[in-house]
Parts: sequence; structure tokens; C-alpha cells
Amino acid sequence: MNAAIGFGPVLIAVLVVLALAGSLVVRYGELGQGRAVLVAAVRAVAQLALVSLVITVILRSDWLTALFVLVMFSIATGTSAARIGVPRQAGWIALALAAGVLPVLGLVLGSGVVPLRPIALVPVAGIVIGGTMTATSQAARRALDELKTRYGEYEAALALGFLPRHAALEICRPSAGQALIPALDQTRTVGLVTLPGAYVGMLLGGASPLQAGTTQVLVLLGLLAAESIAVLVTVQLVADGRIRRPAAQPSGAAR
Repeated sequence: MNAAIGFGPVLIAVLVVLALAGSLVVRYGELGQGRAVLVAAVRAVAQLALVSLVITVILRSDWLTALFVLVMFSIATGTSAARIGVPRQAGWIALALAAGVLPVLGLVLGSGVVPLRPIALVPVAGIVIGGTMTATSQAARRALDELKTRYGEYEAALALGFLPRHAALEICRPSAGQALIPALDQTRTVGLVTLPGAYVGMLLGGASPLQAGTTQVLVLLGLLAAESIAVLVTVQLVADGRIRRPAAQPSGAAR
């Protein structure tokens, strides 16, 4: 039975109330992101409306689907690079993202677990790319911040005979690993605290609870694998000086 949410005036009113509520609470709570919440809500509505129209067209063609996934990946790369503060190093960010995304998509598609059809590829690829983007951004930001604030410890490690790369890893690796906490928490508590999007979406689309649960487990474990690989590669790139902010990373870590 299809239980999709219906579109109408009531839905629009509820969306407006939710967006305004979030914005006002943040604003009057002096958290400094009131306008950002409202802008994000408006952008989400506009972008999803546009994407829905585009997807209707691209799902009719395998080539357009592949191009759409490539566009998603490119936007994720640019967003992550901008969030980290290294827009000119987008190539290295793309490498970190690809290191996590490609093996996971290759496994689930190549094994036939996820059918190689546009209707299945787009949502799975979008979820994996989006989660990996967030983990990469968090890992790089944490690693670079640690290298900046703990520069004295970095120099002390060099004085003890550590090579620049190894010294940088000792400083930034533990903090960057915390970027996996959201994915770990979501995986640990799925079904107990949260019912993630893939599960709810399949239920609303008419799938059985067992089918929805199987899909959600696949998505969660795929995300965890992709994010773990991407975070590992990101930390290595930071330690090598491939990803660095001006005056924010010890110069020795780049050599």
C-alpha cells in the first residue's frame, strides 16, 4: 500500500511553520545561525523541486543517469573543499571522496545487490556521496585545526626524531577520526532510536518492513565503509601537506 505524503496547502503551511520555528529558535537563542537556517530551508525546497523535475527526465536514460551522478560528485567535491577552506585543492578532495565512494558503489552494483538501473542507482549513489562528503569535510577541518592549535607538539615530535609526515599524523589522526562518530552512532542506534531515510522512504513507497530494513542495513554499512576509507585518505593527504590552509598547517608537514 502506497503511503506517500500528499502535496497540498496543508503541507506547504507545515513546511513554512517548521522553517520559521527553526530560524526563530536559533535566532532568539543567540546561536548566530537564524538566517542560515531559513536560507537553508528555502534552498532545500527550491533545489529538491528542481531536482525532482530533472530526475523525471534522467531516469529514462542510462547515460543521463551516469552524468547526473557525476554532477552530484562534482558538487560534493566543491562543497567539501569550500567547507574545509581549500577551494584550490578540490582535486585532492575529489581523490578522498572517490577513494570511499567508488569501491562501495562498485561492490553493491557489481554484485547485483543493487540493480544497475537508474531508479536504484541515483538514490544509493546520492546517499553514499552525501555521507562521504560530510565525513571528509569534518575530518579535514578537524585535522587542520589540530595541526594549527597544537603546533608546539608538532615541533616537539620533530625534535624527538619524527619525520614531518609521521609527526603530523600523531597530532591530527585521533581528532580526524571523530568525523566517523555520526555514522557510527546512526548505525548503532538504527531501529532503536532512529528510522533513517531509506527505511522510511521504502515504507512510504509500499515496500515491506523486511525489504526496507534490508535496504537500510545495506545503505548504513556502505556509508560506514565509504566514510572510513575517505577519512583515512583525507588524514593522509593532510599529513602529506596535500590538503592545507594558508598559514594553518605546519610548513614541515608539506615536505
